[in-house]
Amino acid sequence: MSTALKESNETIAGASDTPAGSADSSPRPKFKKKIPWFIFQANLPLGAKIALAVVAWAILLGAWQLIPTLNPDIQMLLPTPTKVLGALYVLFDEKDFIADIGQSLTRIGISFAIAVATALPIALLMGAFPAVEGFFNPIVSPFRYLPAPSFIPFLLAWLGTGDEQKIALLFLGVIWFLISLLADDTKRVPIDLINCAQTLGATRPKALLNVILPSALPYFLDTIRQMLAVSWTYLVIAEIVAATDGIGAVMMRAKRFVKMDDILACILIIGLLGFASDILLRGLRWLAFPYLRHQSR
Repeated sequence: MSTALKESNETIAGASDTPAGSADSSPRPKFKKKIPWFIFQANLPLGAKIALAVVAWAILLGAWQLIPTLNPDIQMLLPTPTKVLGALYVLFDEKDFIADIGQSLTRIGISFAIAVATALPIALLMGAFPAVEGFFNPIVSPFRYLPAPSFIPFLLAWLGTGDEQKIALLFLGVIWFLISLLADDTKRVPIDLINCAQTLGATRPKALLNVILPSALPYFLDTIRQMLAVSWTYLVIAEIVAATDGIGAVMMRAKRFVKMDDILACILIIGLLGFASDILLRGLRWLAFPYLRHQSR
């Protein structure tokens, strides 16, 4: 009797060790997480982004190589990527192209630094105080619609054909948009932060410099990065007028001799330089604002 009771208790104990609703204790199969290819506003993994970029560039370069190869009549006006790379090698090896790149980088850097230094304080005050916005906005808004190249005759008359004219044109190409966009970024600072600072005794200058400015800096850096791309688009326009050096001047000389491979090589370099500057500013944002690293931009 005691033996049977003991066996019964062991059976019950063994049954209690088995989870309810499961026939055995074997591990459950692990399902691989699906990539949200077509989910609204979902974030793709880094590997998927790289794969898509590689495929997109492979299609573009493949089509570019194939079209002139199949149609030799257009090869003079549309050289293949291999010919463009060959022309790029010649530019660096025989024509001191690196000096022209340095000159263009200098013009972009100086003009954009002056534009940011001018726009940032004005935009900060415009976004913080309605009276300042009411004063500057009637001037800034109309100038955004004026094409920068239309100022070339005026700048030539005042500044001549030197670097001053080119830097001024690059400055005018971005300054009005910078002011408007940076002012909008200033308005994105939550009003609760400002009210809280003033409740704790902060004066207007302290609230402006210690609350609004630090809170808006990430937005400012994003806008500056985007407007730097616009500044690169004006480079060729600035350098085609009476220029002896720079990437734009190289393109104009190539145009006279219908060297489309040189022109496309210059366009390629401008794109790579712009892309490199974008990566640098993204890296600066990543280092300066670690609490925003989870945001995908």
